[in-house]
Amino acid sequence: LAPAATAPVSFVAAAAATTSEYGKKNPFPAETIDSVVLNGEGTSKETLHLEFSLTGSGLAYEPGDALAVLPVNAPDTVKAIIQASKLTGNEDVEVKNVGRKLLADALREDFDITAISRAVLTKLAEAADSATLRELLAEGAKERLKEYNQGREIVDAILDFAPNGLSAEALAGIFRKLPPRLYSIASSPLAHEDEVHLTVAAVRYETHGRKRKGVCSTYLADLVKAGDPVQVFVQPNKNFRLPADGSTPVIMVGPGTGVAPFRAFVEHRAALGSTGKSWLFFGDQHYTYDFLYQLEWQDFLKEGALTRLDVAFSRDQPEKVYVQD
Repeated sequence: LAPAATAPVSFVAAAAATTSEYGKKNPFPAETIDSVVLNGEGTSKETLHLEFSLTGSGLAYEPGDALAVLPVNAPDTVKAIIQASKLTGNEDVEVKNVGRKLLADALREDFDITAISRAVLTKLAEAADSATLRELLAEGAKERLKEYNQGREIVDAILDFAPNGLSAEALAGIFRKLPPRLYSIASSPLAHEDEVHLTVAAVRYETHGRKRKGVCSTYLADLVKAGDPVQVFVQPNKNFRLPADGSTPVIMVGPGTGVAPFRAFVEHRAALGSTGKSWLFFGDQHYTYDFLYQLEWQDFLKEGALTRLDVAFSRDQPEKVYVQD
């Protein structure tokens, strides 16, 4: 690929600070408008297009921004932690900045009960009084610890190092707060008034004989239906913006769900009537199943909002081909 002629790059200013009462400290319960699987039948992937209503939120965003989603943990993940700890889930525990609540509810709503780390294991070693785990956390055992953490989650550590179980308070004490997940926004506010769209790949895999899943991606895939509220706030990204000059050409490279912000970019330029050329590279596994937003891209090409589209489907020929090729 020959280098494109250089063009002056400038960035539009971030959206003016909103006076909304909703934000990071007070997420907005956005109603789910729609949830659609984008992949065709026969695919090995599960990519969702999600639409949420921002009506009444006062939240504003620009293409390039991210949407933070506060998930809840899956029922089977909560159950596994409770069983591994030899508890019932009906115990009462203290949750920082929240108060007392049932253990099962706290595990579902408040705690990160999957991600393993040195900090979590250190607290577990103390709670379980495990000499074996203390040895693994010793300064000279860094490689062994790294190897242990690979592909494991907190439930594995509880089973391995707290075979007699834990008290409810001790269990609650090892977790950090459940953090929000950030997803690139896949819509332009000019094209979808009072809405925000996401493109999310559901993460599912198996390690050490146990099925695993992405906390937020499978929350959105399995637990969220049309009409359900999802806790969200906007995370601005001032360093990822369309050029302020609409005549500036842009090249966008977005494999898989990485194409999400470029859907927002193309929609935005189409709504503004921008004249600058736009060239999109998209890649995924199979043309037949995994060409995300195919009809939309074809419409944008016909309308001239997208000047050129190059695609790479890695599994459609003997030798894998990717966007960088």
